[in-house]
Amino acid sequence: MANRNFLIGMFVLIGLTLFAVGLFLVGKKHGTFARHVEFYTEFKNLNGITNGSKVKVAGMDAGQIVAVGVPDNPSSRFRIKLEINETLRGLVRTDSVATIATEGVVGGTFLLVGSGSPQAPAATPLTTLPSREPVEMSALLEHGLVLLKDADTNVNKVGAKVDETLDAVKTTVANANDVVVGLKQGRGPAGMLLKDETVASNIRQSVTNAKDATAALHRASGRVDGMAADIQSRGVTKKVDETMSSARDAAASINASSKQVHQTIAAATKPDNQGVDAGTNIRETLSNVNSASDNMSQGSEALKHNFFLRGYFKRRGYYSLANLTPDGYRKDRIFTNPANERAWFSATELFTRESNVEVLSSEGKKQLDAAMDRFGESVFDRPIVIEGYSNGADPANDPTDALSSSRHRAILVRLYLQNRFQLYPSNLGIVALQSSPPGGLVHSEWDGICLVFLRPQQ
Repeated sequence: MANRNFLIGMFVLIGLTLFAVGLFLVGKKHGTFARHVEFYTEFKNLNGITNGSKVKVAGMDAGQIVAVGVPDNPSSRFRIKLEINETLRGLVRTDSVATIATEGVVGGTFLLVGSGSPQAPAATPLTTLPSREPVEMSALLEHGLVLLKDADTNVNKVGAKVDETLDAVKTTVANANDVVVGLKQGRGPAGMLLKDETVASNIRQSVTNAKDATAALHRASGRVDGMAADIQSRGVTKKVDETMSSARDAAASINASSKQVHQTIAAATKPDNQGVDAGTNIRETLSNVNSASDNMSQGSEALKHNFFLRGYFKRRGYYSLANLTPDGYRKDRIFTNPANERAWFSATELFTRESNVEVLSSEGKKQLDAAMDRFGESVFDRPIVIEGYSNGADPANDPTDALSSSRHRAILVRLYLQNRFQLYPSNLGIVALQSSPPGGLVHSEWDGICLVFLRPQQ
């Protein structure tokens, strides 16, 4: 009997463990355990983004769209509710502009939020961010056709003016030849002047110059004729006509597709058998999904702190780099373990100032590259914590703003490492420690950055 109870208990324990691991993996993949900040923005045209579309901040994956409010009249705009990871909140300012972008030429659409200027205050939760409407391909095509048409008109005008100029030059040359013949025959007062050798020499030189100018004009005319022939041989006019014809066909196809879409939307939004419209059904479904996701997140977090399972999670090394607090970081042996490999960089080595804003210098980027190269390919799988330090001694900063300065430095280094080495965002954590490193290290005070390469958990 005791053996049977023991087996049942082990079976239940193993089942709970597998269930918890599955919840953790699913939640980690979709960012369930990360904290988010909600904002709003508005667009006249959604251009392909929907509820659940990806949100990026300064090119980095940051969250997703959680709700799309449909306008009640044509003059209103779609109101979009989006979630942004708490770690990127410092980049979202009141002047951050949201726009709709695409991944490549034919890739999916996503919402891109630009990082604001350092002078602007940080955007508070539920703030409506300014937006910029996307540029549609049809407008670009129409503009290109107008430019081609204008270029063809200008070429025709230039050709007509060149022909008129050549006719005038030919007439002038003919008149000059008549005058020269008369001079040689001694007709008129000018002919008499030819008896003077000096005058005759000057006149001959003038005629020579006129002939050289005429030859130059003929060469220019030849080049213009060659350009016109080249344009005709390339079939530019024909290609423009074909492009305009294709554009008209494409417009007709788009109109037909638009009618089909409208018919499909009308059919999809009709009430069901119980008289409930499609919008109500969708809202109820999304509400149920959100409730289930919240329940899964709470259940997973409860399992981590459960008396029977928290030891298992701790031994397995389950920790999050998303939200590291200074106090918790200094007390956690996983992060302060002396066996972790560290690389220390002073602020003068890494940073410089541009327009009174601290940025990574070229020499600082080389220092970071050299530190990453020492660990080889293992940096792609090892968790890395970026410790930011600032002693507030810079007279350009508020001495009481050491915490903000140290966090700003850590964020700069994280963005550079992620973009430079294509590291997983979940493997990069930041913590602002002002000027006090954790105890037991080689430095009791620091001003700069320390890269901590966490030792793999056994």
